Amino acid sequence: MQIFILIFIAVHNINKKFILPKFFLLSIILLPGIYTTAQTRFNLFAGPQLTSASYQVGGAKQSTQLKPGFQLGAGAKIEFENRLFFSPAIYYSYKGYKVVLNKAANPPDPTAIDNNTQIHTLETAFLLQYDFSKNPSHFFFKFGPSLDFQLSGKEKFDRADGSSISRSMKYSFSGYGRYAASAVLQVGYETSNNLIFYIHYAHGLTNLNNADLGPSIQHRVIGVTVGKYFK
Repeated sequence: MQIFILIFIAVHNINKKFILPKFFLLSIILLPGIYTTAQTRFNLFAGPQLTSASYQVGGAKQSTQLKPGFQLGAGAKIEFENRLFFSPAIYYSYKGYKVVLNKAANPPDPTAIDNNTQIHTLETAFLLQYDFSKNPSHFFFKFGPSLDFQLSGKEKFDRADGSSISRSMKYSFSGYGRYAASAVLQVGYETSNNLIFYIHYAHGLTNLNNADLGPSIQHRVIGVTVGKYFK
């Protein structure tokens, strides 16, 4: 439980600057309490990931490249039924995308010919976990939705006139959106000495852009993670 309390304190400090939605704060507060009668185990996890985006302008797909990133967070495994568990998590995720534009896109700019972004997010995931065996060491998979809050971002793009712009991403009703949702899938292995190994994929479901007639931008993330249970 101490893990989630520390995370809540850190997020409370972030909230003073970014005004996180009440849903995220409520999620963090409730996570430690949902284990009341069920058998619950807590864990920490971290790992590298490759990130990109599905990027379309007026329905035309734009060329994107993968970028390195990472995630770091805490989770729980709550007994539900037989080998099925509820596995919520809260984590920081560093991601972004590179795109080459052959059509005008705003944001970032009507004359931009590319864009390279770096995005810091806080995410909450509400996953179901299925263990393939009751043995202490076993394979598992998880699936479910995640909601993320874009804490901040940087973008660097070139214009058609040869100039370059490097700036903070602008979050507004006519710019980038603060919130996004994804579908998450994890496949991995838990060991008898409480270690966790898994690969994960997140498929963005919502558009990061708020501007009318702007591009469609959806996160794509794949990575590997190592974790450890502490209860």
